[in-house]
Amino acid sequence: MTTMAVFERTTVLPHPRDEVFAWFERPGALVRLSPPFGGSVLAEPSDGIRDGSVARLGIGAPGVLGAGLGALARALPWPDAVPARLRRPELDWTARHDRYDPPHMFRDTMVRGPMGHWVHTHRFDDAADGGTVMIDHVAFGAPGEKVLPGRAADVAARAVRPSLERIFAYRAAQVRADLDFHAAHAAAGTRTVAVAGASGLIGRQLCALLSGGGHRVIRLVRRRAAAPDEIAWDPTGGVLDVEALRDVDAVVNLGGQFIGGRFTTETKAEILRSRVDTTGVLARALADLAADGRPRAFLCASGIGYYGPQPHGAQTDPAPLTEDAPSGPGFLAEVCRAWEAATDPAAHAGVRVVNVRTGLVQTPEEGPLARLLPLFAVGLGGPLDPGQWQSWISVDDIAAVYAHAALDDRLRGPVNAVGPEPVRGREYARTVGRVLHRPAALPVPRFGPRLVVGKEGAAELAYASQRVSADTLVAAGFRFRHRTLEAALRHVLP
Repeated sequence: MTTMAVFERTTVLPHPRDEVFAWFERPGALVRLSPPFGGSVLAEPSDGIRDGSVARLGIGAPGVLGAGLGALARALPWPDAVPARLRRPELDWTARHDRYDPPHMFRDTMVRGPMGHWVHTHRFDDAADGGTVMIDHVAFGAPGEKVLPGRAADVAARAVRPSLERIFAYRAAQVRADLDFHAAHAAAGTRTVAVAGASGLIGRQLCALLSGGGHRVIRLVRRRAAAPDEIAWDPTGGVLDVEALRDVDAVVNLGGQFIGGRFTTETKAEILRSRVDTTGVLARALADLAADGRPRAFLCASGIGYYGPQPHGAQTDPAPLTEDAPSGPGFLAEVCRAWEAATDPAAHAGVRVVNVRTGLVQTPEEGPLARLLPLFAVGLGGPLDPGQWQSWISVDDIAAVYAHAALDDRLRGPVNAVGPEPVRGREYARTVGRVLHRPAALPVPRFGPRLVVGKEGAAELAYASQRVSADTLVAAGFRFRHRTLEAALRHVLP
């Protein structure tokens, strides 16, 4: 028996309807709308939101336990013999767009997926103050609705509703914040931005954010270019068609070997080489192009590891570190120094260079929060080190930092990409526990991180204590979406 359930949410946006609808039509909208606690985008819509366009999602298990399971699956070193469905514990969802009426509405329908049925109608009306009333109307049925008795199907549908409330609250916040960002940067005009590392965590969000504002994004890929907005390159071999970057306004370098495993001699060499090589190739290419007089920018990743794992020594309440603080000891500081120095050819040629010293990015997809999430999900969470300083930044804010740097020509030099309110380890754990409604009283045994990343990795990653200032970013006109850790976590956790 099929039971019809309806979910509806109304959101008022302070932006004209044409602009709101255009945002949904552009590439990247689905990436920006998909919550990190809900799964992943497997394939963006094949033809935007027009009739016949098809998109694929991976839907994760709901709730805190589901998010913890997903984080655990991504963190474990699964051997190739393990089935893909266990390496990616998500269910496939295929949706087809089947009604397109710009700028009034569009509709997508699930053609395969875990729900009994799903028809999502997006409507857009003019608000009295010149803004837009956005209405999401979903007709749905719970999983198994065709075999469940009528009352049981109704109960199952009601059980789905809290997850829908959470997902659509996330989507509404994303649409509003992205449109606010683009309105604030409208004076920059439309720009062309090339991105190395576009398939990574930050790269995916950055490309989607820029595309949503109407900017052209070109991806640097380490294979044969298969699309007009791709450039093939081989940074290891120093191969890049310099002319392919001539019409680019900014180049973003997010490439580099993942940092999160054991610091073996081989791994450390690859971490350093992967960053310096990619940066050097791009910096020299931009230097070669600089003679044409076109203003260009080079935005290169770095990290707050630049300051060393314990830059404050024995100080318990140190002043936040600004960008002119000296670099510290340790492997990650060495990497950051070499990484930033590799941008020198571009800077010396007059290219505007920004070195983005990134803090602890908060997302359940990867990084420090993802590593702790499985413990908190089962009630065993707690601080790594109660007194350590953790300078964090939300995943949406770090993507916006790069977009801001690409669109605002005033920003240059090293910039600390951290939230304005760093916290101690004790407060970090309490905040995670409060958001997840889980206890946060059990300190993580010190041998735990050492088992995963080794003694040196634990000292530089898990137990680093860095209180870092965001003042330069704020002075440059950057507007944080999430000024507090709690706000950041409530946005990305179920």
